[in-house]
Amino acid sequence: MNGRVAPCTYTDAEVDALFAAARRLHFIGIGGSGMYPLVQILRARGYDVRGSDVLLGDIVRLEQAGGVPVAVGPQRAENLGDAELVIYTAALLDDNPELLAARERGIPCLERSLALGYISRMYPKSVGVAGTHGKTTTTAMLTQILLDAGRDPGAVIGGKLRSIGGYGRAGAGPLCPIESCEFVDTFLHLSPDSAVILNIDDDHLDYFLTMENLCASFRKFAEKARSRVYYNASDPLTVKTLAGLGTETVTFGWDPSADFAALSPTPGERAGWRFTLARRGEPLGEIRLRVPGRHNVLNAAAAAAVALTEGVPFGQVADALAAFPGAGRRFEFLGKVGGSNSGADIADDYAHHPTEVAATLRAARDMGYDRIWAVFQPFTFSRTYTLMQDFADALSLADRVVLTPIMGSRERNLWGVSSEQLAEKIPGCTLLPGFEEIDAFLRKESRPGDLI
Repeated sequence: MNGRVAPCTYTDAEVDALFAAARRLHFIGIGGSGMYPLVQILRARGYDVRGSDVLLGDIVRLEQAGGVPVAVGPQRAENLGDAELVIYTAALLDDNPELLAARERGIPCLERSLALGYISRMYPKSVGVAGTHGKTTTTAMLTQILLDAGRDPGAVIGGKLRSIGGYGRAGAGPLCPIESCEFVDTFLHLSPDSAVILNIDDDHLDYFLTMENLCASFRKFAEKARSRVYYNASDPLTVKTLAGLGTETVTFGWDPSADFAALSPTPGERAGWRFTLARRGEPLGEIRLRVPGRHNVLNAAAAAAVALTEGVPFGQVADALAAFPGAGRRFEFLGKVGGSNSGADIADDYAHHPTEVAATLRAARDMGYDRIWAVFQPFTFSRTYTLMQDFADALSLADRVVLTPIMGSRERNLWGVSSEQLAEKIPGCTLLPGFEEIDAFLRKESRPGDLI
């Protein structure tokens, strides 16, 4: 006991049958960002949804404000009520009292990814957006395009999209962009009509063990797409992984030979990029982005490829991308140090892999600040140990680096790895024990013209 819950073994047909037989759903860990879109969509489809969470966070408040009953605090068997189907977060431990009680009562229990798989089959044109990097931004971009084009899409996004005030929406239209994560093969529970593969990089090797296994999972995901697969023709590993795929394919990338090519990418002033989008060699027009970073040009090209293939006019695609403000925690500007107009700027980014950290810091470097500060909390012991030098190289792109202790999250430290070891590889790095110390340090050391 006290370990992670063993993976579910239900087939897609069995999952669909469970949802068909139930109307009253109970979510354990309903306050997670991955749970919120499921709650919204299933509730809109007529299910009676309730749940529990140990903490009263922003998402629980949103759910309660929307009329969802949520029990907050220690989880108890009585919270189940008359539930006919239980959906639980992947972070749950196997001694959770609500999960134990549900099993004792014979109530079927599904891990979140299986419920997401059901939702992917609920929409005739679900779009599974996968890749080691860029999933959230691309899913949010595509959702924004479809919204602005009046397509009324569903959506399941890993970050907050301001225009919908949350992480997802039900939508009446047949299209539904779904962020599709490869961690522990979660995306293999989905049944998308089409799939997007943005890139493949060396992450989650604590689970996959080898790059061959990781690539094999992306291949399996692509093979699940019923209609077509959109993929990045400028990412060699993605091209190799999808070679000989029997499904219809649509490519995007930097090279003019791609079906949708991002040509002449140019950074804008302070933030944003512009580029010309060509379809099979024919320029369609210019796209301007508000979001920083050259990597977001390809994310935009991927979202545009899907939207244009689904019949959205180029002008609507370009207008939506020009207005797109970014997804939550993806280079999201929060304000200034001290709240004054004279302090250093502060941006928040979820980058937790060296490739993402480097892309974020290069984007910051393009914006003309005097100094770039990277304040970084390493996430998981295994990733920090495996990619130690890559993290050091990426973080060294900043002028000043501040580290916290590693956030172990779902792991035990089997490697004896520490932030001290990473700090030793980064010239001038400062290691501080917690956020209060970091706050005090930055207030003292940062200055106007800096970006943190």
